[in-house]
Amino acid sequence: MEETKFKKLQPPVLRQPIKQVKRARALRKEMSFPEVLLWVQLQKRPGGHKFRKQAPQSPYILDFACLKARLAIEVDGEAHNRGDQPQKDIIRDRILAERGFQIMRLPAYEVLNNMEGCVMGIVTACDSANPPRNGEVPEGRRGPKHESAILRPNLGTPPSASPPPPRAGEEL
Repeated sequence: MEETKFKKLQPPVLRQPIKQVKRARALRKEMSFPEVLLWVQLQKRPGGHKFRKQAPQSPYILDFACLKARLAIEVDGEAHNRGDQPQKDIIRDRILAERGFQIMRLPAYEVLNNMEGCVMGIVTACDSANPPRNGEVPEGRRGPKHESAILRPNLGTPPSASPPPPRAGEEL
């Protein structure tokens, strides 16, 4: 009875199936090197924002999230450019946008070469976010038409790195 009462008090964004919570706990121990470096910076609460790592949002697990600002941060390695992963990422982004999240995708090479720029971009996105109240999705964010919820910061290309290859179906 007590557990049910507690679950009802939690906002919907925090209520997740136990299977997802357990998977997120396991993934927290297996973070990639760029994710670990970014987590070290996000733990310092830049801009006064609190971040979670490997935050479950069934059926997905977000690399990082600022729940107050409803910002999901994904660190994309090379695998996100291969096979059907770009299409899966688009579907994932739409589902999360329908739940009121803004999605910020950071290339792993950018995290490694421009950490300060990445953190500044994250803080700016958190500061400019207009999160829904009580876990509700505002009207302007419903449906797959809302592409502006997906943030792709223009952090510039590091001088020593070439731009990533085009995704499947994209031209140069």
